[in-house]
Amino acid sequence: MERIDTHCHIVPTGWRKWCEKYGWEKPDGMPVIPKWSSEAHITLMEKLNIKRSILSITSPGTHLKANDFELARQVTRETNDEIAQAHREYPDKFSFFASLPLPDVDGSLQEIDRVRDMPGCCGFALMTNAQGHYLGDDIYGPVFAKLNERPTVIFMHPTECCSIKNPDTEKPLPQYPTPMLEYYFDTTRAVVNLLLTETPTRYSNLTFLVSHCGAALAPLVERVGVFSTSLLKGNAKLSSDALKELLRTRFYFDLAGFPFPDLIHGYLRFGDTSRLLYGSDYPYTPQPLVENLARFMDDNVQELFSEDARAAIYHGNAERLFHF
Repeated sequence: MERIDTHCHIVPTGWRKWCEKYGWEKPDGMPVIPKWSSEAHITLMEKLNIKRSILSITSPGTHLKANDFELARQVTRETNDEIAQAHREYPDKFSFFASLPLPDVDGSLQEIDRVRDMPGCCGFALMTNAQGHYLGDDIYGPVFAKLNERPTVIFMHPTECCSIKNPDTEKPLPQYPTPMLEYYFDTTRAVVNLLLTETPTRYSNLTFLVSHCGAALAPLVERVGVFSTSLLKGNAKLSSDALKELLRTRFYFDLAGFPFPDLIHGYLRFGDTSRLLYGSDYPYTPQPLVENLARFMDDNVQELFSEDARAAIYHGNAERLFHF
């Protein structure tokens, strides 16, 4: 069945050099930054019947040196321009999510104006936190207000957890690669913070795309709802039913990573197939594993869902969301 890949990555040559220069040659505990070329990516797309891939960069984003806003602006501009070039070379294959130099608010506002109307731009890829500022924090207000001027998709990509006061502090369990556990926890922190700060309610033109089938959200929605309505002060008083309604109406969820056989059943407790999107996570998930996961996904999706639902998951929902 035809697919649209909403969670896959590009490794721009300039961005790789900047990462290596500032100590990100083994990002988030992974062994290397993988190789990427448009030719190899398109070959994979042809094997898996992917008609379009929405490219983005992954963690650590473009803010590579704590509090160096000028560097972040330069890296962001160069990286977005290189991603846009991939679209210009293959306009019928690649679209992209642009990056922002958060937590630099002024630089982000300038970059939104510069790139949002570039051909191929489908929205913005934001890390779950920027130097400890989680999506939903007050610092994002001007940025979200700017993005909210028109309908905009925000692709939330996990990164390592971070402290605002000590952004270079060693992270929990550093002996394990961050994507193994912490990506899921950081995604969950960011989504909960968005919900409890009422960000989706205040910015009605923003749609949030959550990685990895909602990560660790499903078993925590009831718990967050009880704390929100009974124990928290100064936060939104949202019941578990209200939280689920927001998740069903203001968020989409990709199926990158390992959503089957377990995560999908948690997701279906609060969501349905109209909000699911295909994702490969290539090339950070190597090609042989991407192909194996695609076959495994096919088997599970066929067992769980109708043909119409499968078509929606693989391409229909993305066509509707991005107007392809």
